[in-house]
Amino acid sequence: MIARARVVFHGRVQGVYFRSHCQEKAEELGLRGFARNLRDGTVEAVFEGDKALIEACIQWNATRQPNAHVERADVAWEAPSGEFVGFEVRH
Repeated sequence: MIARARVVFHGRVQGVYFRSHCQEKAEELGLRGFARNLRDGTVEAVFEGDKALIEACIQWNATRQPNAHVERADVAWEAPSGEFVGFEVRH
């Protein structure tokens, strides 16, 4: 089942290659979407793909990012749009 999740990661997530590691993991899992820094110091990521793989990616980012410390991840499930070709880091 194709799903879409918008996730905001809180904690020490900027300046630690969070978006790049997020992109690598999403591509490894075959997910599409993007990750970007927000002005409040959080990182927003949108993932589209298989729901179980999205959940695995969110869990990995929340607990296994090598240099980050995620305090919490706010997840909102949305209708998939099919707009993404791959996964990108947005600036």
